[in-house]
Amino acid sequence: MTETTLAPVTKSFRSLAELRAAVPDILAAPKDAGHLDLIVSRPDHGKRLTPERSPVSLARGVEGDHWAKGCHLSTDDGSPHPDVQICIMPSRVIRAIAGPVAEWPPAGDNLFIDMDLTPENMPPGTKFALGTAEMVVTTEPHNGCQNFIDRYGRDAVIFVNTGLGKLHRFRGIYARVTQDGVVAVGDKLRKL
Repeated sequence: MTETTLAPVTKSFRSLAELRAAVPDILAAPKDAGHLDLIVSRPDHGKRLTPERSPVSLARGVEGDHWAKGCHLSTDDGSPHPDVQICIMPSRVIRAIAGPVAEWPPAGDNLFIDMDLTPENMPPGTKFALGTAEMVVTTEPHNGCQNFIDRYGRDAVIFVNTGLGKLHRFRGIYARVTQDGVVAVGDKLRKL
């Protein structure tokens, strides 16, 4: 497992034209049996862990992730909201934006999956298995924010938050755990 501290981005960002050129590859992602390319736990602000395998649970989300300590959305009793428990981003989108896997963790997502995450293929309420865990896609929208701009540039946020990017959920989805289990890089995602 690698732990990294996010540093200021010093590389140049991809232009909107470069990102749009990746759309055919992104839309060609598998509809079924996608695979898990990267797991990221965010133990604290600006920190990332990238384990090869991780427990996931309804109580804690991805093991060691700050979601369990509180997040941007909470329930009436102040607990972290389960509808934003697991952040999932399509691998082909982050590859187009950031390049090599080493540059993916700053995005802030927990799971990077090579699969079609569009509303037509994975609508809210879709149940799926990954490793020995089971999850369900929630209705909570997942959007690019100022942190995403800081890490990947304004064109990246325009790409994921507008037009085709918004329509096809290029920024990704949220899911919540329905059955505790363990996920590992290389696991296949199976719709239930």
